[in-house]
Amino acid sequence: MKTYSQKPTEVSRRWILIDATDAPLGRLSTEIAKYLIGKYKADYTPHIDGGDYVVVINAKDVPVTGNKETDKIYYRHSGFPGGIKDAQLKEVREKFPERIIENAVKGMLPKNKLAAGRMQRLKVFPGSEHAHAAQTPEKVEVK
Repeated sequence: MKTYSQKPTEVSRRWILIDATDAPLGRLSTEIAKYLIGKYKADYTPHIDGGDYVVVINAKDVPVTGNKETDKIYYRHSGFPGGIKDAQLKEVREKFPERIIENAVKGMLPKNKLAAGRMQRLKVFPGSEHAHAAQTPEKVEVK
């Protein structure tokens, strides 16, 4: 018996809908990463991008535990000397609530050539409205 290896033409993708108010940020991010990678599928192959599309709603309401609202710092750099900027989680939540989930999920994906394509399949929306109703995503509960 030989080991089965999935081919890129055999990949079937589903659309998954996840509500961000259900679980804390870390638990939510691991579930999203699992669906983006496709690791829950029986025909998972590490070198083939066989994951699903994930739509996340209510990103502005994602809960965090402890003092992360004020203690968690997001850094970015302009590329120029002295161009580092930082922002607390509560500041990022006010301006760009999608970035909280995007950064957490990006950190949980493997750092390889498939990561950019997986991140493109992640669609994050700050409110309960999303632009992918035509794809009829199936709602998944995060425990």
